[in-house]
Amino acid sequence: MTSWIVPPIYAAFIWWFSTGAVLLLVGRRGRSDGLRAVSAAGLLAGSLAGLALSSNDPSPGGAYAAFTCTILLWGAQEIAFLAGWVTGPRPRFCPAGVRGWTRLSLALQAILYHELTLLACGGAVVALTWNGSNQIGLWTFAALWVLRQSAKINLFLGVPVTNDELMPEAVQFLKTFFARKPVGAFFPISVTLATAVLVIMIQRIVEVAATPFDVVGLTLVSTLFALGVVEHWFMLLPLPAITLWGWGMRSPFPPEDNIMENGPDAKPASVPPNLVVLSSVRPEAAPAKTQSHCARQRLEDQFRQRFLEQNARSDLPAALGIGAEPAATVNGRTS
Repeated sequence: MTSWIVPPIYAAFIWWFSTGAVLLLVGRRGRSDGLRAVSAAGLLAGSLAGLALSSNDPSPGGAYAAFTCTILLWGAQEIAFLAGWVTGPRPRFCPAGVRGWTRLSLALQAILYHELTLLACGGAVVALTWNGSNQIGLWTFAALWVLRQSAKINLFLGVPVTNDELMPEAVQFLKTFFARKPVGAFFPISVTLATAVLVIMIQRIVEVAATPFDVVGLTLVSTLFALGVVEHWFMLLPLPAITLWGWGMRSPFPPEDNIMENGPDAKPASVPPNLVVLSSVRPEAAPAKTQSHCARQRLEDQFRQRFLEQNARSDLPAALGIGAEPAATVNGRTS
């Protein structure tokens, strides 16, 4: 009974947790390049060693080990890809208005190195498990590769929901190659074929699997395949995938680290926008009002001073009781 219940739960958990862990690691900002490199290298070395050791272990434990190591190998190359280290010879945005074969060519140039890396990883899995009695690692990698290629083609041709909010900053340029529109003919074809393969795999579990190793291995791979089909349906349904991996999108750095990276004069990210607007408007409005008031005050002072000066010239002799000056004088005498 354990061979039927535990594998689906384990496969679903490792699929969910590994995706979120990669997003969390790649989404780290600042001083995390070294951590990403060490993690990717460790996962690569450990997964390849585990595949080599489990290739001749036809037991339920060997099936779990091969499946897990393949997921870790996939995670290592995903870290390199999502961190922007292994993308393509032209990792830039798609120009506006590009259509047809030109757009396809630019899209391939944006991810060519990544695709070659996937083929290299697949070749390593084949070499390590060749003639081995445990082929679960190869089946797992083949399922991941087929489903990933189908998802990429659908995103390129057009789907209603792209879920591109999961993409880290280093590969944001890939979003410009996604087409958000009603699905075409490729989506139903790809989903139908994937569902048919899934039905065949489930049929083999029920009718052909004779040992616990066969049951566990086929159940692990078929569960992963089913989850991949569900991911395809995420492209149609208004159910954001971030609800599943939102914990992987959170920044692990506190605000103090962001301030240290941006400098001591940087404003905290948590400052409400209205406070920023007020702080930028009030200092400008206050000086403008003060200048106009001062100019008006100066004009009033000048007018008042001129008025007082004119009145002072005419009213001062009368106020002192002095008679008017003679109209004219000749040599100091009045005429």
